[in-house]
Amino acid sequence: MKSSNPVFTRWGAGRDRGPDSVEPVADRSTNPYAGTGVALADKDTATSAMTVDDVVVRTGTTLGTVVLGAVLSWLLLPVDEAAVGRSYAIAVGAALIAFVLSMIQTLRRTPSPALILGYAAFEGVFLGVLSSVTSTYIAPGVVVQAVLGTFAVAAGMLIAYRMRWIRVTRRFTGIVVSAATGFVLLLLADSLFSAFGAGNGLGFHSGGLGVVFGVAGILLGACFLALDFRQVEDAVAFGAPRDEAWFAAFGLTMTLVWIYLEVLQVLTVFNSDN
Repeated sequence: MKSSNPVFTRWGAGRDRGPDSVEPVADRSTNPYAGTGVALADKDTATSAMTVDDVVVRTGTTLGTVVLGAVLSWLLLPVDEAAVGRSYAIAVGAALIAFVLSMIQTLRRTPSPALILGYAAFEGVFLGVLSSVTSTYIAPGVVVQAVLGTFAVAAGMLIAYRMRWIRVTRRFTGIVVSAATGFVLLLLADSLFSAFGAGNGLGFHSGGLGVVFGVAGILLGACFLALDFRQVEDAVAFGAPRDEAWFAAFGLTMTLVWIYLEVLQVLTVFNSDN
């Protein structure tokens, strides 16, 4: 099952039994990790095989770095009227650095904890300043609601995936990829309209349309989580090397950041209109 999340594409080749395959497959003939020293037959005794616990620990470490960066930037970077411009410039710079680090890691064949944690730290700085500005000038208290909403979406998707209420098939993946493509194209169009003097762009950041677009983004992020869970399950079933858990942590963190930003947008629009 090939994920739309670029971090997990290395786990998607040649694993589906058919167009509606649901369960992970552990077939040595299609195992992308054959010959890596962690063979499926030896998975019970090989201490270097990736486990779900490895993913949990590394995801917690990566998310913890994001949170630490966000808290420090919230506390140390002022957002009063005299300094908000400088703080916002720092946040934009941090976002660009995080993007570059994420692209470098995505293109690497092996995970680099330094790159992943560096991405998490700079992403945290961006999120901290953005959240602080939003809470100070637009919708006080909305950040706590956005964090709780993000955890609620993640927990709901995990339960739905584990209960098999959501069937992650090729068809499901195709729909998610198509929806993500359309969503990104709309975001680009909105940015272009805003940049060339159309004021509020296409209106995706305010009013009823802003709420609808934000909810669509949340649902899309939730679908990304389902794909990511499937990729983790497949990687464990195939006996992926333990270092691959960093890829899982990286991908899950990117998805959770996406969901947080979309939840924050919806709550911001809703609170500012009431």
